[in-house]
Formats: sequence, structure tokens, C-alpha cells
Amino acid sequence: MSKAVENLQAAQKRAMAGRPKVGGFPYLAETLRRAGVIRNVWSLPSCQSLYVTSDGPVVIVGTPLVTGISDVPAFNREALIVALRTDQAGQSTFPEFLAASWRAGVVRCDVDFPARTVTYFGSNGEEYIEDYPAVEILSSQSAEA
Repeated sequence: MSKAVENLQAAQKRAMAGRPKVGGFPYLAETLRRAGVIRNVWSLPSCQSLYVTSDGPVVIVGTPLVTGISDVPAFNREALIVALRTDQAGQSTFPEFLAASWRAGVVRCDVDFPARTVTYFGSNGEEYIEDYPAVEILSSQSAEA
């Protein structure tokens, strides 16, 4: 196992252990940023996630949202915002959020950790960009070595 994989897995474990139910994404993002993750690109509906880290790139392939051939839903900004606010309020699981994003026509998400932004893309070039807040992580919870 590479240093990049080990570091990413350790950071994800730390983030999930301390992540609050409401507003958990900024905590997760800050933990990953401190561990050297620069960018995370999600491809939907395949649920492939590419992490660009200071130790090298890492890919995680999750359970696809659809299999075989499927129509791609039209991009629906309002439905995406509802999915985001539901997740931010702690009222959905991550798999539920991914499914709702797909139904809203999202085919790719790009998280820029230094800029603290997430860009959601539709299949015809549509995009929605959302900033997320900086959070403090106590030194006892720090992802830094």
C-alpha cells in the first residue's frame, strides 16, 4: 500500500470519527485538506472518486448508482440545492445525497480543498458552485502528523 493510500485512509478515518452530524462536510474537508488532499473529483453515477493528494493520486470506486444503460437526468439546480441543504442539515446519508444529486442531473463534482469550493456539473456543461466554510479542528483532532 502506498503512502498516499495510507494517508488518505487515515485522514478519512479521523474525519469520520470527529465529524458532526449537522454541517459535517466542512469538518471532513478540513481534515482531508490538512492531510494533503488538494482536490477530489467524483464521477456520478459510477461513484468513482479521484483524490489528488500531495503524496500522489488515489482512486476509490464505490457502488454505482445505476448499471447498464441509462438516461441522464436533466440538470436541476433547485433540486441539487434541496439535496445539499438536506445533507447539510444532517437529514440524509452520503449515499442518499449522491442519489439525490444524480436525480438532480449531477454527473461530476469537483471539490477544491484550498479554495473551499465544490462545483457540481451537469452533462451539458451546467454548473453550480458552492463555497463551504472554514472550520477549526482542535489540535487533539488534528490530521497533521
